[in-house]
Amino acid sequence: MDKTYYDSIDKMEKAGVDGEYLNGWASGYLHNPKREEQRLNEAYEAGYTDGEEKNADKFKSWVK
Repeated sequence: MDKTYYDSIDKMEKAGVDGEYLNGWASGYLHNPKREEQRLNEAYEAGYTDGEEKNADKFKSWVK
């Protein structure tokens, strides 16, 4: 089993990443549909894009 998803989420949570970015990253990684337009924000969209690309290295700018 590929643990990339779980390891990435764990790493981001321990670093204190913004919850909106983390939710976006997880949704993008899992190819879930984006939130409805009125609930989108910069952190969520950045996370979604990074998650789609399966890139777990860009989260540092979203640490609280």
